[in-house]
Amino acid sequence: QVRLVESGGGLVQPGGSLRLSCVASVSIDSMAWYRQVPGKERELVALITNSGSTNYAESVQGRFSISRANAKRTVYLQMNSLRPEDTAVYYCYGRLGSGYWGQGTQVTVSS
Repeated sequence: QVRLVESGGGLVQPGGSLRLSCVASVSIDSMAWYRQVPGKERELVALITNSGSTNYAESVQGRFSISRANAKRTVYLQMNSLRPEDTAVYYCYGRLGSGYWGQGTQVTVSS
């Protein structure tokens, strides 16, 4: 069974940075980060494919960066210039045949 474990969330002031990590129990084809706030649908933040291509939501373009390491078992989300509207629970998603979700990590941007 595929397990995804996120870490790195927390409280940060506006303009600050955080790096989220997600470690998979096996190598994953494509991985992504989503986020969700109460009352809204989960939205795609960033995606990295098996070949290394990336895609970002327009709202985070130029501020966030997704990368992979450790034989495609780890994915990072570097978040810079954070804004209050980035506050959400961030979820790691991996596809290996089926899709798998992590448990989520809270990111709060507030002064």
